Amino acid sequence: MAELLLEILSEEIPARMQARAADDLKRLMCDGLKVAGLDFDNARSFVTPRRLVFVADGIPESTPDISEERKGPATDAPEQALHGFLGSVGLTLDQCEKREVKGREFYFAVIEKKGNRARDVLFDTPFRILQAMPWPKSMQWGDRIPEFGGQIRRWVRPIHSMVFIFNGETIHGGLLPHGFGATKLVGPKEGFGSGVIPVGGETVGHRFLAPGPITVTDFTDYECKLRNAKVMVDPAERRDLIATRSAELAASEGLTVKDDPALLNEVAGLVEWPVPLIGKIDDQFMDLPAEVLVTSMRSHQKYFSCLDKDGNFANRFILVANTETKDSGAQVIAGNERVLSARLADARFFWDADRAQTLASRAPALKDRVFHAKLGNLGQKTERVEALAVDLAASVPGADSDMVCAAARLAKVDLSTGMVAEFPELQGIMGRYYALNDGESEDVADAIAEHYAPQGPGDTCPTKPISVCVSLADKIDTMVGFFGIDEKPTGSKDPFALRRAALGVIRLIIENDLRVPLASVFAAGSGHYAGQDDFDCNPDDLLDFFADRLKVHLRDQGVRHDLVDAVFAVEKRGGGREDDLVRLLARVDALKEFLDTEDGANLLTAYKRAANILRIEEKKDDCVYDQNVDGARLEQDEESALLNHLVGIEADILTALTDERFADAMSALATARPLVDAFFDNVTVNCDDAGLRVNRLNLLALVRNAMDLVADFSRIEG
Repeated sequence: MAELLLEILSEEIPARMQARAADDLKRLMCDGLKVAGLDFDNARSFVTPRRLVFVADGIPESTPDISEERKGPATDAPEQALHGFLGSVGLTLDQCEKREVKGREFYFAVIEKKGNRARDVLFDTPFRILQAMPWPKSMQWGDRIPEFGGQIRRWVRPIHSMVFIFNGETIHGGLLPHGFGATKLVGPKEGFGSGVIPVGGETVGHRFLAPGPITVTDFTDYECKLRNAKVMVDPAERRDLIATRSAELAASEGLTVKDDPALLNEVAGLVEWPVPLIGKIDDQFMDLPAEVLVTSMRSHQKYFSCLDKDGNFANRFILVANTETKDSGAQVIAGNERVLSARLADARFFWDADRAQTLASRAPALKDRVFHAKLGNLGQKTERVEALAVDLAASVPGADSDMVCAAARLAKVDLSTGMVAEFPELQGIMGRYYALNDGESEDVADAIAEHYAPQGPGDTCPTKPISVCVSLADKIDTMVGFFGIDEKPTGSKDPFALRRAALGVIRLIIENDLRVPLASVFAAGSGHYAGQDDFDCNPDDLLDFFADRLKVHLRDQGVRHDLVDAVFAVEKRGGGREDDLVRLLARVDALKEFLDTEDGANLLTAYKRAANILRIEEKKDDCVYDQNVDGARLEQDEESALLNHLVGIEADILTALTDERFADAMSALATARPLVDAFFDNVTVNCDDAGLRVNRLNLLALVRNAMDLVADFSRIEG
């Protein structure tokens, strides 16, 4: 068994693309081996800023021998047909077998095909991989090459060379250019020139610490020599080293490193030989908001923040160099401290300039910012959000309408500040600081900071009444607006993040136990777009959208999607669909518990049987059976018992539903189960008497209608 090693050496690959690229390389190589008929025991891929690596063990040195059987002509076939068959299989007549098939004798040829050398099968692997690698973005590079028809290369970054070793044998060659669409591996020639990417057994080490060429023979040799040349091939090892050494440096100052997995992954993708160092923030900047300091260091410099024992922001930061120096990094630290001071000086300027005028005075500038070409500017959106937030205040206990207005009016204003223009990720956060500076209440300031939340399943959900009102209004206005101009999510496309907005609304309502009538709120939101051309938002479409998002939200909690469908489809008392999420979830929970009982499961079966009979007969008779049952036409005791019971429990079910005692409604429904069973066991619905048949169908409709008061059982699976 043999080992295959492939390395693609290039200019620096963007850190955000590296993990996906390593996975894609492994997938493509493994698929290629399988297609070629080559098994393997273990396959791994690695990535550094400059190289993609694949290694597989346990590959056979040749593909398996194949035995192929082909049926020829009958033994009494014309000689010309026989010669044609022998010529196609390359055998003589003596080498063929005779077999009887359905009473007639035929010639059969068994062709033994020897396997090919794995090395030969793998020869064009680099060509196929480079051609198939999917990159989010790619680039062209290099001069056009006359000897290859003026072709030019295309990949994520310029490629320098490739290592290609199988079973300890280096496969030498070169890759032709032109986007790798016409690329192929060619054998070694004299004078490849700069136009061909060399393929062989040679790579290089760290760009600065060990740039000289390195010849390798297998993966163990490759990994060892690269480590000696200051390159860690495994990104997990680089991450662990950065995390461990950073924690040690912080601990030496009595501090801890602020947890930031995303930044750790990014930094590990920026260095091949990580060297963590600790630097100091100039004290003159420590009065800036902690978020400004963290964002400036993280976004621009890729520094890790440090915290003191109380969890407060400390005046230290961790940087990760990609090189070792003779002075243990002193000059590197000093240089980074100077760069950071310049960054923070800019932040200081914005901080001081922004506070020179109030947030409220900046509000008119929102009219100069387009929200969407068909939905107006941010000033108009602010007016809609303010009006809708006041509408919602009635459904949010403790929400003061005046404070809701103030928060909604100022929520987007910090988009016009210098700090947010420099650091867009601080929108809302800076608005809070500036609002407090202007003397606004803490609740209003917090609502400005929190109105974008929650932005994902792991994000904290606002709980303060003012924050909840503004956050709900902002998200609902966005959804109503884009549904109104028919910019709904389709398939995997959701350019305006409406699915995320819907999940945010769902979390705000459920986690704060709010009784919000969504259909009315959607209608109110649509009303704030009154007079706008070509605007049409259907609340039912939005309710359907919310039903889908609610199913996604509840899926991880083990709640069945069909139960959500069944409850969402029920009409409320007084008309309209169920749109109170808190009441809906209580109903779903009660329905789930009911169906888990024997009575519930059997009653569901009976419902489906009744519904199927009604559907067939209603289609056949071109009518809907939903009339009063004529008690005088009931001939069997089972009919009378079922009718009397259904009439008797209807009021109990309706009262329980009105009082939101959903478990009691289910219990009342369950009492009908033995009577329904007895009806189906003893009564023939489609009898010969036409009048009796109609009466019994109306009785079945009564069963269907009684159950549909609780949920639309037709939507329940099983």
